[in-house]
Amino acid sequence: MTVWDRPEPTTRPVPLDRERIVAAALALADEGGLEAVSVRKVAARLDAGPMRLYRFVSSKEELFDLMVNEVQGEIVPEGQPADWRETLSALAHRTRQAALRHEWLADLLGGRPALGPNGLAVAEATLAAFDGLVDVDTAMRAVETVSAYYIGAIRREIANLRAERATGLSKHDWQRASGPHLTHMLATGDFPALAKMVHDGTHVDAETSFTTGLEWILDAVSAKIGPPA
Repeated sequence: MTVWDRPEPTTRPVPLDRERIVAAALALADEGGLEAVSVRKVAARLDAGPMRLYRFVSSKEELFDLMVNEVQGEIVPEGQPADWRETLSALAHRTRQAALRHEWLADLLGGRPALGPNGLAVAEATLAAFDGLVDVDTAMRAVETVSAYYIGAIRREIANLRAERATGLSKHDWQRASGPHLTHMLATGDFPALAKMVHDGTHVDAETSFTTGLEWILDAVSAKIGPPA
């Protein structure tokens, strides 16, 4: 039986419910990442004994499931977009924005399907955009292709943000610090394609890079299954 199927117990003396438990877990994760979250730490945040929380969640993994479902409420489309391309684009951008607000989400993206009500709502809205246009297998491959791109891009962006905090160097400062080494290596002539990229390439911000890559992926899917109706 999943956490979604078990009824919530009555609580005494400290009022508890899954909503309060998830809110506390989200606060801990937003402050310190997933490593800051455990049933005991959430219980301490709520000034409750950990054994009481185990009546609501049986494991840390269930707690993570509840947390992901809560954040997916921020990703569920507002209304039904016009077509599959707009739907997938909105899903990608809303997932990125959610991950920037809750960086720990990047660590949980791409795993097993989310079975919470918000996760199922996201999946329903996504697949419904293809209804009547292509067969279900083609729709699934299209969704998998686009999600593989934006999950990877989000994880890379979050990893870069974490690296900046860990080193204390912004992207610009890191480039300046590593510049002499890179200049020396490129001067050997062993890396002509890399040298051309460094000297002639246009460096864009993370959002522009994400949006450009997403549009290319959507173009590729459109070429395979046909443009939106």
